[in-house]
Amino acid sequence: MATRLHRALLTLLAALLFAPLSFASAYDGRPRLIVILIVDQFRGDFLERSRGAFGPGGFNLFLEHGAVFTDCRYDYATTHTAPGHATLLTGAYPDGHGIGGNQWWDPEKKRLVTSVEDKSTQLLGLPDGADKTGASPRKLLASTLGDVLKLATGGKSRVFAISLKDRGAVLPAGYAGDAAYWIDRQSGAFVTSTYYMKELPAWVTQFNQSRRAGKYWNREWKDASGKALGSTAPRMDKDGLPAGFFEVVGATPFGNDYQLEFARELVLGEKLGSGPAPDLLIVSLSAPDILGHDAGPDSPQVVAMVEALDAQLAGFFQFLRKQVGQANLWIALSADHGIAPLPKYASRLRLPAGSFTPREVRARANAALSAKFTPGQDTDFVRALDWPTAYLNIEAFSSAQLSEAEAERAAGEVLMKESPALGYFTRSQIARGELPQDETGRRYAHSASPYGGWYVILVPQAYVVGYPSGTDHSSPYTYDTHVPLAFYGSPFQPGTYRGHSEPVDLASTLASLLGISPPSHSVGRVLTEALSSAPQRRSVSPRKAPR
Repeated sequence: MATRLHRALLTLLAALLFAPLSFASAYDGRPRLIVILIVDQFRGDFLERSRGAFGPGGFNLFLEHGAVFTDCRYDYATTHTAPGHATLLTGAYPDGHGIGGNQWWDPEKKRLVTSVEDKSTQLLGLPDGADKTGASPRKLLASTLGDVLKLATGGKSRVFAISLKDRGAVLPAGYAGDAAYWIDRQSGAFVTSTYYMKELPAWVTQFNQSRRAGKYWNREWKDASGKALGSTAPRMDKDGLPAGFFEVVGATPFGNDYQLEFARELVLGEKLGSGPAPDLLIVSLSAPDILGHDAGPDSPQVVAMVEALDAQLAGFFQFLRKQVGQANLWIALSADHGIAPLPKYASRLRLPAGSFTPREVRARANAALSAKFTPGQDTDFVRALDWPTAYLNIEAFSSAQLSEAEAERAAGEVLMKESPALGYFTRSQIARGELPQDETGRRYAHSASPYGGWYVILVPQAYVVGYPSGTDHSSPYTYDTHVPLAFYGSPFQPGTYRGHSEPVDLASTLASLLGISPPSHSVGRVLTEALSSAPQRRSVSPRKAPR
């Protein structure tokens, strides 16, 4: 009897060990919910730096039970918020998805336009009299993971994105997203655009009317030891006007609490994870970026915010598991960019750090160009300098009998002299493929965008930022390009993977696991080394060939 039972157990074990693995597929409704967390301005070393302070269930969900890629770096140069978010969900770089910056000069409108503004739409959720210019993803030139998931499931999958910033929600949600939600910067109320719907759902209206934002005012922020680090007491902004919710509450961990509170309501209100196809929720946590620009990544405030976020995520993950079940949940983690150290902090360590004011650089460049091409007349040759990209006045240079290539070279040479730039690349130069055949050339080729007219992209000096009162991100250096990339869920083989990866790999990997086509312009690879069906490979893998 014992022998027969023993043989039966061995047979069952062999069947389990050698039977083909059953994987999820969007076509059979698995998993029920995919959550992508984008932590705004979360440098790649932050996880390891604060690891000793993490509790169970937050970041340790990835570090101890997930697949963590430690050498994930963006392969482009203009590391701003909008292109970072677009890159993560399209699996492409700006030369593919078109979003080269948070904003750019529009030669026809003769003004700076944002990456998501759309005057053909209106905002929903604001009181009468407010500026209701809406937003949409119409400037995106590529589809997103949510778009291809919608296509594959005949629209049965639902796709939502939330952020404190419009660009942090709109671009990840893509064209087919059911909704993107962000906040009114003054009141903190969550809003959306008529691009997605005609009126706010009842649960969003109820959330706003219950004054959830109000409870985060007049609160003291303390670290784990009880030391006071800040306050959300009302104050004036730099222009002498009352500072809004975005600026005051958004620069504290309470900003993350508020977003995750809304995310819970979204999951409940939309019944995510209960439909016939996988649902996708993208949560872009903006508070680390709002705080980090002024405090710097090495400040006690940023360290404390990361530690507070760990506990906040632990609660959110527990909520998600309760709603859909652990086996039905996949979670991915990354960031839109890193951040440079505060120049004064780096200088104390004798690094060649510094800061400057782009507005002053532009003024000096225009003066020099005017002296050369329109003597005795002040001409606005450089329309805008959204560091490190300078947008040129096409009419002014054309009147001076310069072609695009000549104008961009002239502006580039002057801007180099008037700023701490090491070099420059022009739009026409990039378009002709006249870039160095090396990593630098590739990163600037990936930074190209069809928007903005004539422009020049400057090459910054390392540790020198165009943010005079704090620090910034906008360079091709590792402190800006290195971000976390981690996955949690049944398809992923837990471990630390030290081979090279890129944020574009996130969309490709999830699309492959779902059995659907990757987004239209995706250039990422499938991270097969971290998948449960692949042999476990945790050594350094060969670096990918340049694209």
